[in-house]
Amino acid sequence: MSSRIRVVVAKPGLDGHDRGAKVVARALRDAGMEVIYTGLHQTPEQIVETAIQEDADAVGLSVLSGAHMTLFRRLLELLAERGAEDIVVFGGGIIPEADMPELARLGVARIFTPGATTQSIVEWVRENVAAPVA
Repeated sequence: MSSRIRVVVAKPGLDGHDRGAKVVARALRDAGMEVIYTGLHQTPEQIVETAIQEDADAVGLSVLSGAHMTLFRRLLELLAERGAEDIVVFGGGIIPEADMPELARLGVARIFTPGATTQSIVEWVRENVAAPVA
């Protein structure tokens, strides 16, 4: 018997636009996942702490501010420092195609760009994030 997938949806940095993050959080929740939305202006440290405290299987970052390289890198460093490399990191937002190979090299599992459907995000999470065994 397996438990539901637990996903932390986070809005890091100074970006104040969170509509997309809320839409994704709701789609994941409506698809049967447990979703913890951290709210606006979170630091990578706060996001990692939430992911560990909530025993998350994945973290989804929404980044529109242009600070995606710094924010994803720091988040992944902190997860590694805490021994939580098994938490799948994915994201979305305004992220240039040219930066995607480097993000993948850092360990970001997937980036969803504007126009991605909520259904494609839900399906990707279901296929790429393992639900824990109860």
